[in-house]
Amino acid sequence: MPGAVSDYLENALLNHVFRGVAYTAPTAIYLALYTSDPTDADTGTEVSGGGYARQQVTFTAPSNGVITNTADIVFPEATADWGTITHLGLHDAVTGGNLLWHGPVVQSRLILTGDQLVIKAGTISVTLD
Repeated sequence: MPGAVSDYLENALLNHVFRGVAYTAPTAIYLALYTSDPTDADTGTEVSGGGYARQQVTFTAPSNGVITNTADIVFPEATADWGTITHLGLHDAVTGGNLLWHGPVVQSRLILTGDQLVIKAGTISVTLD
């Protein structure tokens, strides 16, 4: 899936690699669902309410600049309509925190009350090239 590194992570990596400014990697990464493009500045609309919560995700070791999620990501059952999911974001905290990466979903999906979204292992890929 195509995606982009956020402004926050771009600056952190450039500072770390080229200016010697320490960057501490997050201890966990969380997947967020959006109903609009978060953009590099994290200005999109993240799902909220209705039982929604970001879910932790783990990744494979990089191969040729690509990592993929190692396990299924299971969101809780929606207790209210979440809207149409159009984008995903990877954050460094379960709430708040910083957007690290974002991208559009392959196919938008409307999440209604009672639905449960499961993203299969290997379907989220993050690429740096």
